[in-house]
Amino acid sequence: MKNNVLLMLVLSICASIVIAVVVMMGVMRHASTQLLESDAEHTAVSWAEFVSRSVPDLDLLLEQGELTERARTQLKRFRHVEEVFRFKMFNREGETLLVSDDLDDPAGIGSTKSSIGHNNTKVRSLVLNGNNVILLERGGDNPQRPDLYSEAYVPVERDGQMIGVVEVYVDQSDRAALISTAFNVVAGAMFVLLSIFGLIGGSVLLKRLKAERLADERVRYLAYHDVLSGLMNRSSFNEALYRAAQSYREGGATFSVLCVDLDHFKNVNDSMGHAAGDEVLRQTGERLRSLVRHGDHVARLGGDEFAILQTDVHSPDDVSTLAQRVVEVLDISFDLGSEVAHCKGSVGAAIFGTDAMTTDSLLHKADLALYRSKLFGRGIFSFYDEELDQQVAERNTLAMALRAAIDDEQFRLHYQPQFATDGTTLKGYEALVRWEHPTLGLQMPDKFIPLAEETGLIVPLGQWVLQAACAEAAQWPGELSVAVNLSAIQLRRDDLVEEVARTLDASGLPAHRLELEITESMLMSNTAQITQTLNRLNSMGVRIAMDDFGTGYSSMAYLWRFPFDKLKIDRAFTESVDKDSKVSLVVKSIISLAHSLQIRVNAEGIETIGQLEALRRHECDEVQGYMLGRPFPEDQLVHKREGYADISNSITTLKPLGKRCINLFGAASRPPAG
Repeated sequence: MKNNVLLMLVLSICASIVIAVVVMMGVMRHASTQLLESDAEHTAVSWAEFVSRSVPDLDLLLEQGELTERARTQLKRFRHVEEVFRFKMFNREGETLLVSDDLDDPAGIGSTKSSIGHNNTKVRSLVLNGNNVILLERGGDNPQRPDLYSEAYVPVERDGQMIGVVEVYVDQSDRAALISTAFNVVAGAMFVLLSIFGLIGGSVLLKRLKAERLADERVRYLAYHDVLSGLMNRSSFNEALYRAAQSYREGGATFSVLCVDLDHFKNVNDSMGHAAGDEVLRQTGERLRSLVRHGDHVARLGGDEFAILQTDVHSPDDVSTLAQRVVEVLDISFDLGSEVAHCKGSVGAAIFGTDAMTTDSLLHKADLALYRSKLFGRGIFSFYDEELDQQVAERNTLAMALRAAIDDEQFRLHYQPQFATDGTTLKGYEALVRWEHPTLGLQMPDKFIPLAEETGLIVPLGQWVLQAACAEAAQWPGELSVAVNLSAIQLRRDDLVEEVARTLDASGLPAHRLELEITESMLMSNTAQITQTLNRLNSMGVRIAMDDFGTGYSSMAYLWRFPFDKLKIDRAFTESVDKDSKVSLVVKSIISLAHSLQIRVNAEGIETIGQLEALRRHECDEVQGYMLGRPFPEDQLVHKREGYADISNSITTLKPLGKRCINLFGAASRPPAG
């Protein structure tokens, strides 16, 4: 494609230069003709005026047709003057009286030349009205004529009265050669200048195309690779899994997935800083990549989670051998320059065709095996085992309790405020669901949302959240918006748009005050159907936000394909934005990219003044976090409290506290996630 564009560019430049030269040559040819005609007219008029003044008895010749000897003698002298090489004389009726070629004939005007007495129609129709007529001629095969000459018909006047017409033949061969030479020099110079400009323009365009190609390649790379480690991201890893499954179904070898997780990685971040943590992740990627064969794939799925696709597996021994090597290589200390980090790895594996028949199930069972490794000591390897079904049974018990919770309306909504980056202007709230279990107490979403998604209960739960959030937000003042998270199952439902429309109509909430949040993982399948759904929601006026941006999926591949109004930067970036220059640069780039696509940016997890100030410098649009406001029930929201508009004063007084996590409307300790 790029080669075709380059070829078209070169052809366009060449064609433009050729067209410009052709047009220029045409203009110069026309100008040359105009110059020659003007020169011929000037010469003929000057010659006619001179003859009119110098030839005696000229009036007798033109008016009575009488050629005296004095006139003959003088006219013979004027037959060849400068460029004039021949002439004819006509009376006022256009009859030919004299041809310069006949002046040597003793018979004079009474000769037998056939042209004498001939009535010239050009003289009658064009000259007798007082105008000059110039005809440019070429000598052709006539050896008595120059290669190029002009015939100029000029009126002869005396005392202000026209008494006849003279036809003057002007030799313009030399003049035409000079003009042609001059124009050729100009044309050559113009061609050189156009070529130079063309080369300069082509060079600039080529550089621009090269820059665009590099930018496209960078975007494609980021769409399929993890930025930190350079490994595959989750999206490209899933594609590799899909291809391996297709090959297996067509008779190819089986394959396995090994899920790898660093043990106690959080301790590295907390004790040594996120820069050290990033270096550990980068070195982990290099070590895993050094272990695999050609055809195998390594991915970073997010955080400290890695995965290996092992192809051409002939027996479980192949898998256990690779898994053991992974455990051994991660048991080696990580050299961080002035420091050393110790971070073992746990591994769980599952084999396609034995443990699972779908790629999603294979990943899930490998992850269950990883959980088992962590449960039984960490730093070890485990295959998927059916004993894990016991855990599934326990989850089923919890699922039954979850179903009863929906029927008994045990759920409540809490709302976390969202502010502009001035930290004072309230923009809206994010709705967060809580489960008030009768015996277990308040349950956070990370405990029951995954279970609801697995059991399908997320659909009725999601409907309740949407309806309750819209009904309560409709009572809020001004233009405060409400953000509601959608699950992947909800997004894939055909009736989602109709459900949203019914909910808005029933609650009376304007569509533009509703914001639906989706995660990047939801966009990895059924892209056409999801695109249609999001476009329909967007056309209704509902705003769409991408949640958890940049946490392991191919984020940038979706930015221009879906109608996002906002993207939310994950707290994994926010917590280091004021301390790590690399993270700060990434955040700044994300915000700049989003703004160039007319997408607003929200940063989650604001816990310190430093983070808020860093995001303000990067021109982030919105922020939320425990420093600005914890999630609270509807009756305790920020805009319902006295003095909530004076948040700026609170923030000013909190600056000396530095990086300590402060909640303006609660305790200084960090609440549970979600």
